[in-house]
Amino acid sequence: MWVLLRRCWGPRPAGGGAGCRSRSRGRGVAGFAGLPGGEDDRGARVREKPPWRVLFFGTDQFAREALRALHAARENKGEGLIEKLEVVTVPSPSPKGLPVKQYAVQSQLPVYEWPDVGAEDYDVGVVASFGRLLSEALILKFPYGILNVHPSCLPRWRGPAPIIHTVLHGDRVTGVTIMQLRPKRFDVGPILKQETVPVPPKSTAKELEAVLSRLGADMLISVLKNLPESLSNARQQPTDGIPLQTLWMDNTMKLLDLVEVDGSVLTDAKLTGQAVIPGSVIYHRQSRSLLVCCKDGWIGVQSVMLKKTLTATDFYNGYLHPWYQRNSQVQTSQYRFQTLKLPTRKKQEKKLLLCNSALNN
Repeated sequence: MWVLLRRCWGPRPAGGGAGCRSRSRGRGVAGFAGLPGGEDDRGARVREKPPWRVLFFGTDQFAREALRALHAARENKGEGLIEKLEVVTVPSPSPKGLPVKQYAVQSQLPVYEWPDVGAEDYDVGVVASFGRLLSEALILKFPYGILNVHPSCLPRWRGPAPIIHTVLHGDRVTGVTIMQLRPKRFDVGPILKQETVPVPPKSTAKELEAVLSRLGADMLISVLKNLPESLSNARQQPTDGIPLQTLWMDNTMKLLDLVEVDGSVLTDAKLTGQAVIPGSVIYHRQSRSLLVCCKDGWIGVQSVMLKKTLTATDFYNGYLHPWYQRNSQVQTSQYRFQTLKLPTRKKQEKKLLLCNSALNN
């Protein structure tokens, strides 16, 4: 059986499809309407049920667990859930690559390095901890869109590093959300599935990541087993929540590979002998980590994603080394990480209305 999908961004208007742009390579969440014998824009038939052809986007350990689950489903021929599985990751300074690439190579899965996404046909994309904003043109290549495995109970902690913020803010409950991507903004699409779990006392980000990665992988497989139905029953996200963005010198970045800071390190003269504020970054040569000052203590960061993935040592050599700072036009106060709360869409629309009103008057 085959199905024609219709795309419509945003809520479905009352009374049917008025106001939607009808496209065969569409989205099922707001206006999913299956018609047997449908075709996409290239004349290829769109599948109504598994097995699916999947393109996976990911980088770190959290994403690796989702990829492992997809690979296990592909290997299970009797289940008939995944027919084809290929992988997109980002460049890494390590010859072995990031955890997702390592797993893909070991499992003999085809791997592409961003921005290369291959030229094959897929039914659905899956994103987990990828850190890149995917274009509308790319999203539209997938008849069922792109699913995102997000480790928080959206709309809370939209944006990068949700697990870190869950721990740093002392949340007692967290979870995983399977949502469908929308272009131009992170983590604002409709929710297909969401489950919550308690945060264990004194849990580290790494420990919580392990729990959420397994939960997210199981939820992803559950959604794929009933993909058209999951899309048609999806619910729009509330407009509240805390969208976040981590910046370094006004450039968006992502903190990877967090580690606890050993107590002996905290007695180092560099940490105790100077005034530091939240966001201050110090390179610790012995552990090859970036020590980042937070409101309630320190965390260690072993790699970051800026324009590409950098080890802590690479980041130090490129941005923190005394030679760089002496020859840079940047003020010393800017050599720190900043986490910003982004305005919600309602606040943006209100600001635009006020600006228009002022201009008209």
